[in-house]
Amino acid sequence: MAMTPEELQILQRIENQLKNMPFYVVEYVRSKKRAGLSADTLLQYLYRYQHFFQWLLRENLTESSEVASIPYSVLAELRKQDVELYIEYLQEESIPHEKEAVKRRGPAVVTLSVNALKSLFNYLTRETENEDGESYFYRNVMSKIVLHTKKETASRRAQKISSVILNEHEINDFLQFVEMEYEATLQNALARQRFSRDKERDLAVLSLFLGSGIRLGEMARLLVKKINLKKQLIDIKRKGAKEDTVRIMDQATQHLKAYLDIRESRYAGAKEVPFLFVTLYGGTTRPLSRRAIENLVTKYTAAFAQGEGMSPISFAIVLRPISFVTVAVLSCFEIN
Repeated sequence: MAMTPEELQILQRIENQLKNMPFYVVEYVRSKKRAGLSADTLLQYLYRYQHFFQWLLRENLTESSEVASIPYSVLAELRKQDVELYIEYLQEESIPHEKEAVKRRGPAVVTLSVNALKSLFNYLTRETENEDGESYFYRNVMSKIVLHTKKETASRRAQKISSVILNEHEINDFLQFVEMEYEATLQNALARQRFSRDKERDLAVLSLFLGSGIRLGEMARLLVKKINLKKQLIDIKRKGAKEDTVRIMDQATQHLKAYLDIRESRYAGAKEVPFLFVTLYGGTTRPLSRRAIENLVTKYTAAFAQGEGMSPISFAIVLRPISFVTVAVLSCFEIN
């Protein structure tokens, strides 16, 4: 299976993290990789486990002197009060920020930390097996932890949905701006040169976001051989290694065809790169990274709005035709 440089880096970071983890966390990661859990998610979970285990050491909740030697019996004996204290610590910990300022951890990271621990505890109490054929332990304290998220009324959700969906005319205005007007906003000759080189590629990226509903990571992993322009279909790999086929709109198909027509002539060596979207870096053609795609979206939306740009997540929701994404947008506002 082809992997982007970013994906290879993530896998290497996972291996580096595992060097300092208890054996049962290593087993967990290997198991979840086989089950198809994304490397991105696993790496984020490992960062959260490292933070949690360091907290256990500081609070003297284990006799171990280092993370790697913390036995799973410590997790089995944790009380609900201990976990609640850790969650309070997550919420109140001061984190160094720019210019000697500090900030507090956001609720999304707190939720990620709790979900990471729930996943680990579920694995240890249900999927592991010791030499006696039993799970490592059975008392799952994380099953008692409930995070209370803010609830919204159906009316409030409906207002949000109607405020972020733009019509086809507005979408066309945006793409036409990128194609016909954006270059005139550039003052630097080098910036204009790079835009001229990447124009077809960037329009294809933007059109696919608008006309297919795929996510940022899926965009970065798209393979040339998975594109069927005739049938207007692309094969992608979703989270959990699930294969999916997505239909793309006419405008996205046209921009994609224009990009494929110049891909190999514009980016020397692109024929040897299996990933659809490429860039030139140090004279070498390589896959376009997730960060580069994110910056691309932010750059064009900021220029169009003459202000702050959108993230790919916001962009993918705001600028899609409703016929393609009614269900997807609604799901963004569901109450968990």
